[in-house]
Amino acid sequence: MTLLHLIPTALVIGAAALAALLWSLGNGQYEDLEGAAERVLIEEERPE
Repeated sequence: MTLLHLIPTALVIGAAALAALLWSLGNGQYEDLEGAAERVLIEEERPE
């Protein structure tokens, strides 16, 4: 009885995760990985 609820729930969660991954790939979230790493190291001048 419990499996009748858990299996569809797991499939829905898995499909949602796959949809989120495909959406992020389509929107270019992983295009510039080096730029984000270098931005952390750049010191910005703070206005006084």
